[in-house]
Amino acid sequence: MTSPARSAAAGAFSALVLTACSLATRAAEPDRPPPGVVKYVRFQTGQTVAYGVVEGNLVRQLDGDLFGQWKMTDRTHELSSVKLLVPCRPSKVLATAINYRSHAGTQAVPAHPELFYKPPSCLLAHEGEIVIPKGSNDVHYEAELVVVIGRRARNVPVEKAKDYVLGVTCGNDISARDWQKNDKQWWRAKGADTFGPCGPFIASGLDYDDLAIELRLNGEVKQAARTSEMVHNVAAIVSWASRHVTLEPGDLIYTGTPGTTSALKPGDRVEVRIEGLGVLSNRVVAER
Repeated sequence: MTSPARSAAAGAFSALVLTACSLATRAAEPDRPPPGVVKYVRFQTGQTVAYGVVEGNLVRQLDGDLFGQWKMTDRTHELSSVKLLVPCRPSKVLATAINYRSHAGTQAVPAHPELFYKPPSCLLAHEGEIVIPKGSNDVHYEAELVVVIGRRARNVPVEKAKDYVLGVTCGNDISARDWQKNDKQWWRAKGADTFGPCGPFIASGLDYDDLAIELRLNGEVKQAARTSEMVHNVAAIVSWASRHVTLEPGDLIYTGTPGTTSALKPGDRVEVRIEGLGVLSNRVVAER
């Protein structure tokens, strides 16, 4: 079976259920996706790192590369017993600025998607620790839908752009506002280590352009919107990006954050929930 293989896998796994198992897998709290939705995960058990398909509270291991050749196996693992990793290994990570009017404030919304880079080294798995670096006193959360590219895309028209998307995942575009304001470039403000939490699952088959997105800080809702409120939808972002850079399988695109944000502090727990996906949860610590 080849990636994205969305339609082939979806028929066999049309009733996948995300189930709470433990704190280590608290993203897997009950969240029943619509029929036809498949959830993929990248995980580690012992010395083995593999991709899998979520089946209730189990993960069915895949042989091969989710973004290349792969096949189902008869090996399953309890979701609570595996370590959930960053859901893929991208060659690059793009992010979209000012893509919700509620986040734009007094700024004009852009005529086309305004993209910037985050280095893959900033990515952080579910339950990893967000580190507030020394030298920054104003590090904010940003709940975002993240697009996962399924196959190589170059000069893709808008009407075909979703054919190149494997699925979506939860993301948190951590941002040092003081560095963002005072530096000429955003290389550290948006790309410092641990500033790219994402995962834990990739969901294929959702309506990416109309999903509820929410962020909770220590249990309190701080951001709440729908992806239908994006200025530029998933297809427009993928198409625009592919006009200028070749998108490779596994590449990620953060699609922007809604509303207002506020600073994080050590000891906080920040959770991004997206409808049909589950929860990405991370604790905040100070750099030691």
